[in-house]
Amino acid sequence: MCCLFGIIDYGKTLSPRQRTAMLSILATECEVRGTDATGIAYHSGEKLRIYKRPKAAHEMRFLLPQDANVIMGHTRMATQGRAAHNCNNHPFTGRADHQPFALAHNGVLYNDTALRKSQHLPNTRIQTDSFIAVQLIERKRTLNFDSLRSMAEQVEGSFSFTILDSKNNLYFVRGENPLCIYHYPRMGLYLYASTEEILQKAVQRMRILQEKPVPIKVTCGDILCIDTNGQISSAKFNTDHLYSNWQFTGRQFRYPSLYSYALEDDTDETYVEELRSVAAAFGFTPDDITTLSRQGFSPEEIEEWLYCGEI
Repeated sequence: MCCLFGIIDYGKTLSPRQRTAMLSILATECEVRGTDATGIAYHSGEKLRIYKRPKAAHEMRFLLPQDANVIMGHTRMATQGRAAHNCNNHPFTGRADHQPFALAHNGVLYNDTALRKSQHLPNTRIQTDSFIAVQLIERKRTLNFDSLRSMAEQVEGSFSFTILDSKNNLYFVRGENPLCIYHYPRMGLYLYASTEEILQKAVQRMRILQEKPVPIKVTCGDILCIDTNGQISSAKFNTDHLYSNWQFTGRQFRYPSLYSYALEDDTDETYVEELRSVAAAFGFTPDDITTLSRQGFSPEEIEEWLYCGEI
């Protein structure tokens, strides 16, 4: 569980200091969904800049230049690939049309290894499952609705993606994971975060916002592009593959275990320890996980309880 967040100041009404303050507020509120690493991407001096560190958002010191008016951010809860190795953290860089782009992902992909083999994609020192999305876009050699649709229809798991291209257009690709976008038309401003609750808490702390936001609808299967003038264009991708892996257990539907793909060679004991380590991010304690394990619940059932609130 991670968090996407960002600012699109297409009206260029904010000062660098105001943007930086808003970014810090957004990032800090997003800590509830991940504290292992924090990163941002933006353009300045006609170059793509990425600043990321294995730190919680409140420990980051952001300093945005004058010309950085579109900022894409991410807070990470690591599920695959150690956050201590900064290359595993978001946003990631890629190249399409000989131009750089940045990508951030909220969710877990479990067919990255299979895709890398079937598509004959090169191995990489980046261990994070999310990086397969970058490689699939690069394979198409262009960044547009078609290449994003192709990527979204190949990856399996849970996801919402944000992609910043070389022209300062920001793309949103929403799968099953949440995404909330607010528009402030008088200010010429968009703000977004992974959940509306997070975004509302951040907005309440931003005293500069004096108008009521207009929510932008984005649902599973949507690809949105917000350009440098604040105009929105959209496309769709097929979501059938996102539901084909649900299994009926006799009591409820269950999605294939997210952690088991990262830890498929580990024992149940190690699996439970991983669940203990992330319990706090879901509002529980490590002791809660231990208690369920001792009561006979499997690691998969405990994980489902964390994500879905039921066993």
